[in-house]
Amino acid sequence: MSQLQTVAKPRRNIELLLLILALGVGISANALVDINLDRPFDSDFYSQAAVLAVLALAMHMSLRLRAKYADPVILPVVVALNGIGLAMIHRLDIATGDSAGPRQWLWTTVAVVAAVAVIWFLRNHRILRRFTYISLIVSVVLLLLPLIPGISAGDVNGASVWIRIGDNSFQPGEIAKITLAVFFAGYLSSNRDLILLAGKKVGPLQLPRARDLGPMIVAWLASVGVLVFQHDIGTSVLFFGLFMIMIYVATSRISWVMIGLVLIAFGGFMAIRIFPHVGLRVNTWAHAFDPEVIGRSVGSSYQIVQGLFGMASGGLVGSGLGQGRPDIVPLANSDMIIASLGEELGMIGLFAVVLMYLLLITRGFRAALGTRDAFGKLLAVGLSFAIGLQCFVVIGGVTRLIPLTGLTTPFLAAGGSSLLANWIIVALLLLISDAARRPISTSAPKDAGTPHGQPAGAASAGSRVPTPRSIKAPNEAVNKP
Repeated sequence: MSQLQTVAKPRRNIELLLLILALGVGISANALVDINLDRPFDSDFYSQAAVLAVLALAMHMSLRLRAKYADPVILPVVVALNGIGLAMIHRLDIATGDSAGPRQWLWTTVAVVAAVAVIWFLRNHRILRRFTYISLIVSVVLLLLPLIPGISAGDVNGASVWIRIGDNSFQPGEIAKITLAVFFAGYLSSNRDLILLAGKKVGPLQLPRARDLGPMIVAWLASVGVLVFQHDIGTSVLFFGLFMIMIYVATSRISWVMIGLVLIAFGGFMAIRIFPHVGLRVNTWAHAFDPEVIGRSVGSSYQIVQGLFGMASGGLVGSGLGQGRPDIVPLANSDMIIASLGEELGMIGLFAVVLMYLLLITRGFRAALGTRDAFGKLLAVGLSFAIGLQCFVVIGGVTRLIPLTGLTTPFLAAGGSSLLANWIIVALLLLISDAARRPISTSAPKDAGTPHGQPAGAASAGSRVPTPRSIKAPNEAVNKP
């Protein structure tokens, strides 16, 4: 009987076409800023357009050579978002006299070079599984760095999450979200059965043993410590959400989600009662339009209200790039860049940006569904969810759906550490999608991700990779005549 086979296609040419379209979006947005502000196209405009094109094509060529089966949509979407962010930051620099644009171009170059390095030197995403516990240690160290005297940048906008590197500042927590995702993916893929089956059963819940849950408790306490010692609500929510989604994906038990929601509700209530800055943030959100709240010196809602007024004035189609007044909103190029885009691109433009984020997140989930190893599935889900949760927290805060926090909008907002971390996430998702779409006969060896301390070839729970000999064609007869 004939066998129907589906041959995977690299689809790099489709990616190139989409990449040209994405470059057109970013460069055109930058051009519209100068046109609407009656500024000539100077040498900076042409050099910046060339730099963006070279960086995008360098990443594309790296995928052609090292990960030719990677998802063809992820890179163009990210380039388009990054280009729109650069254009808006350039527009705000003109209005405010700031110099965030050149710094953002520099960080974009560094971030893309780092992503290219990940594609070239990380032979297979399963290698990261060897560094499960090292990732936990690195995460804790990164989260403690802003508290160390001498390198701490101190209290910036109410949070102590920055360190000083020369004349520049860096937020280690942005890198910590990657290392925590690596730890959760490695630990859960290796200990899934122990978490599910070992321990005592209390009602409908099968509680794991303390020694099996211990490392994850350490990671959870680290995320709580961010809230307690660094006063950073957004990062704490991001880490706890990452923890909950990955343990749910690993165990498929809704009870973990319910426990997580209870802990979030209890922790939020206690944080409001214990920490004044948290209670003040919630009060500002609930009473944003009260005159006394808008005018107070600490915990003012002026930023939120101005952002809402700006988006309202943009209407359906926006005022046009360079034609609005987003510069009167505090932190318009970082925390409030969504409000700036909403004013000048309108609801339609803002919806287009949100749809690009949804497309990026769903392609990451698609890579998770297609990959053949449990570690890769969990890592792709965790990294994609981190971007999704970050977008929800930022957009929800700007639109007053939830209290505003200090997270940055991925690829759009000014901020070098965020840009670097998110481009590394993109590189990892591209590697995982390459492994998911690559034919089995050309996949990496099964023991590529064997953790330290585990014999080569030993299979952990839920991490077996199917081999061609173990897969039967759907049309193949079991008993041949």
